[in-house]
Amino acid sequence: MNFGFTEILIIAFIVLLLFGGKKIPQLARSLGSSLQSFKKGIEDAEEKEDKN
Repeated sequence: MNFGFTEILIIAFIVLLLFGGKKIPQLARSLGSSLQSFKKGIEDAEEKEDKN
């Protein structure tokens, strides 16, 4: 599923309306840390699988 520039702008506008300008950096920060934890979990699972 590919998003064009217009779709991304619409989504960004809706997020801005829902969360407000002050909460967006906090939301992005927690999304980034969640993605980092998820990727680390996947890597750990792959390492365990390779050892077996």
